[in-house]
Amino acid sequence: MIPGRSSREPVSGTRDDFVAQATLLVIQGVDQGSRFELGPDPATGVPGPPAVSVGRGVRNEIRVLDTEVSRQHALIRNENGRWMLSDRNSANGTFVNGQQTRLCELKHGDQIQVGRTVFLFTTTDEPRAAEPASNRVSFLAPDHPDDRSHIIAAVDGMSAQTLLDRTAPAERSDVAQSLASLQTLYRISEEAASPYASLDDLMRRILDLSIEAIAADRGCLLLKDPNGHLVPWAFGARGGRGSDDRMPVSRSIVDYVMQNGTGVRTSDARTDQRFEPGQSIVQAGIREAICVPLQGRVDLLGVLYLDTTTPSEKVLLDPSAPHRFTDAHLRLLLAIGRQSALAVESSRYQQALVKAERLAAMGQTIAVLSHHIKNILQGVRGGSYLIDMGLRDHKEDLLRKGWAIVEKNQNKIYHLVMDMLTFSKERKPVMQAADLNATVADVCELMQSRAEECGVILTADLSQVLPPAMFDAENIHRAVLNIVTNAIDAVEGMPEGQVLVRTGQMQGTDHVYVAVSDNGPGIAPEQLPRLFNIFESTKGARGTGLGLAVSQKILREHGGEITVESRPGSGSRFVLSWPRLDEDHRSLDGQTRVGDT
Repeated sequence: MIPGRSSREPVSGTRDDFVAQATLLVIQGVDQGSRFELGPDPATGVPGPPAVSVGRGVRNEIRVLDTEVSRQHALIRNENGRWMLSDRNSANGTFVNGQQTRLCELKHGDQIQVGRTVFLFTTTDEPRAAEPASNRVSFLAPDHPDDRSHIIAAVDGMSAQTLLDRTAPAERSDVAQSLASLQTLYRISEEAASPYASLDDLMRRILDLSIEAIAADRGCLLLKDPNGHLVPWAFGARGGRGSDDRMPVSRSIVDYVMQNGTGVRTSDARTDQRFEPGQSIVQAGIREAICVPLQGRVDLLGVLYLDTTTPSEKVLLDPSAPHRFTDAHLRLLLAIGRQSALAVESSRYQQALVKAERLAAMGQTIAVLSHHIKNILQGVRGGSYLIDMGLRDHKEDLLRKGWAIVEKNQNKIYHLVMDMLTFSKERKPVMQAADLNATVADVCELMQSRAEECGVILTADLSQVLPPAMFDAENIHRAVLNIVTNAIDAVEGMPEGQVLVRTGQMQGTDHVYVAVSDNGPGIAPEQLPRLFNIFESTKGARGTGLGLAVSQKILREHGGEITVESRPGSGSRFVLSWPRLDEDHRSLDGQTRVGDT
């Protein structure tokens, strides 16, 4: 463990009544990816419980399925805006940033360890957002009187790499050795910042660079598994030599490094008082070895182990041979071990964050769809009840009314399922010559009865000079239908509510368009950037948040886009536009006629 802050004791004083929203994210352990919210509910603002218990028991607000966690392990409570953590006499203790604690105040970024589980604590501990940097920084024009700066030197951005590449391996002076070490760290830093597909790739690359840097023959990375046991994570050999042989790792050295958290260099185990004669290092015939800890921010994650494969017989014939490993190599590997551990921790954090976001998205999807399906089923049940009454009382008017309700909700189920399939499946549109006016007219005819029910005037203004176009008629029909449905819902119940649907060709371009305008309440400016996000609905319980996302997906598959013009109180205008001809059908019509926009 590494030491935490110098003082973890609570400080005196009070804060305003503001209670920050805080989060515990499991970044290591069997519950990795689980996220627990503290404080007020982020959606409703309803205050949370004053204290949250952490433990293995079922009655804890934060239950941890870790056998090394006590049933009632720790307690987190908010005191005047400060988050306080207290241990509840747990068997294995509670650690904050690697330091055992009984009572402390939590700060943003703290890592809390209970058993084998590590939480990342984050909070917005200020009621006001930080002042934007743009309010504190201003650019001076080239002729500004306050700008007296003059360039006196310039260095190419890649000069650091160039300087490191000039290291002369022939002269092993202190300066050359320092530059070689700096070059290795520079390359490892680049590797750690590269977008590797997996942690395995990164660890193997770091191991290869380490073997190359100190001229070792082979090496391995050992990391602790969730049960705390060291397991091989990566193996490498210089030049591929001995890649078919199993590498004997000295348990004596590894245990010493793990227990003491220090790196060791050994050249002859028979003269090293820390290792008894006859142990694994002598039996394997290993002349030299270096083992360093992988010390993370909170925990010791494992070890980096490198050695030479000089046979013991050769050592006996030439005992005066110079050492291949030096203290400089040991210091370099300690730095590499630290970087490797930080890379492992960052990877685990990213994995936990991605898993948490995936679980949150799944939960949101299930909640939204379940709510919408429940509303549809309630409509079906209402229509079924009327049908049952009509059959029982032989009243044909009740049968018609009930069937109309059932049919309406059947259409809702159909459109919901089709939207889900359209959004979830990547597909290439079936581009065919089609009549855009006919497609839009069919949408308006389909929605006319719906508009009349809502007291809305639905009007179609179809361009008479619209040239032929290539598009997937079925998908464009669905995209326009979603937009028109939203427009009717926006003006439902308004006096003189109107929806106008127009077609045409964009002026000066070869794009066709469908514009849907309404005289409804408009869209708030803060909602516009999120308008096309999936499950972002401005219609409350009436909407699924799928329609606009599906429509935009369809338009982008056609190489087009949906633009929105809206101001509160002035209605909205959605314009769906896309190229009239795709790249494979440019010869369909050599003439371009331009209609009014």
